[in-house]
Amino acid sequence: MTQEAAPARLAGDVDWQLLAPLLAHVVVTHTVVGILRVTMSYRTVELGLPVIWLGVIAAGFALVPIFVAVQIGRYIDRGHDARAAWIGSALMLLAAFGMWAWPLSIVHLLGFTMLLGTGHMFLMASQQMLTVRCANAAGRDIAFGHFMVAISVGQGLGPFIVGQIGGGVTVPATGPLFFLGLVTAVLCLAVSFAIRPDRHHHAHHENGNVITLRELLRRPGMFAIIAASIVTVTAGDLLVIYLPLLGSERNIDAHHIGMLLLVRSLSALVARAFYARLIFMVGRLRLTLSSTFIASGAFVLLAVPSLPVMYAATVLIGVGLGIASTLTLSGIVEVAPVEARGTAMTLRITGNRIGLVCMPIVAGLVAAAAGAAGILFLTALTLATSAVALKRSQPR
Repeated sequence: MTQEAAPARLAGDVDWQLLAPLLAHVVVTHTVVGILRVTMSYRTVELGLPVIWLGVIAAGFALVPIFVAVQIGRYIDRGHDARAAWIGSALMLLAAFGMWAWPLSIVHLLGFTMLLGTGHMFLMASQQMLTVRCANAAGRDIAFGHFMVAISVGQGLGPFIVGQIGGGVTVPATGPLFFLGLVTAVLCLAVSFAIRPDRHHHAHHENGNVITLRELLRRPGMFAIIAASIVTVTAGDLLVIYLPLLGSERNIDAHHIGMLLLVRSLSALVARAFYARLIFMVGRLRLTLSSTFIASGAFVLLAVPSLPVMYAATVLIGVGLGIASTLTLSGIVEVAPVEARGTAMTLRITGNRIGLVCMPIVAGLVAAAAGAAGILFLTALTLATSAVALKRSQPR
């Protein structure tokens, strides 16, 4: 991992005609996912299901993408980044419709969650590669900073909307929330068509120059960055899944749960707005380690049964995970060869999805035994271990 990288300073380094509609699409994408996933957590409580099913549903979100991610990456590497965004938006719309029309049982929720996760995989891979296409090397950190800010906005809007619609009850009615997710998914598909395809792409695969997964993983620094990415993304996902459970255990209403997740996203947004400047001042490795340790301590702090302390903890979680996850994303672009960046991006997402399959199930077992607070301590330990391992993997 490179210690220093100077940020771009010229607006001409970024193609705003492509980046602007992409950022709008990113915001709407994560708003849809936020609404639907938080609502699904409340729906499992509404159905009176055991807490272990929260982990199973979360694992279902990540399961199918594990098996199709590399094929999606190869498809994007052939110049189809915009088309992949259209496909992902359509799949998310189908999933949102299914959740609204048939939220009848755990089987329905699990099936449509798997469809939602597949659409999300298409969108994440395509949006990341579109961000690369938006800027030259000098403007890439600025483009990724804006991209991650847009993610923070969407991740905050989704839970905030759920909290506002849910009101001052512990478990809000899920029917209106699923319908709102469906409406937002329609908007997501509409915005995706504003993203233009690349008409000047020359696919490297045409000459038979296909880099294997083993070659990608053996590139210096690749495995360490992917491992750090898995831990940071999984930590954020567990917070979204189990914070509603923690609220029901502590009798915290849905409004405060939505506000806590909004605060997390807003703090991540602010931190990511200064992302390029922080890299220039601190260096990539040092910034990655410090932000990961901050997030680890904040998850321990979140276990304190005090609402003001929980708000402070979510601020620190947003700052720590917001910076760390952005660094792992831009680090992949640095390490991967140009002709396999799409595949490298989906390889990173595959690792994240494997983490999202395994960790929620483990977390569900922990929650059944020790409550939601046990998951917070488990997440903190995982983050701290990841930071130590990343430091040791770097050459002296």
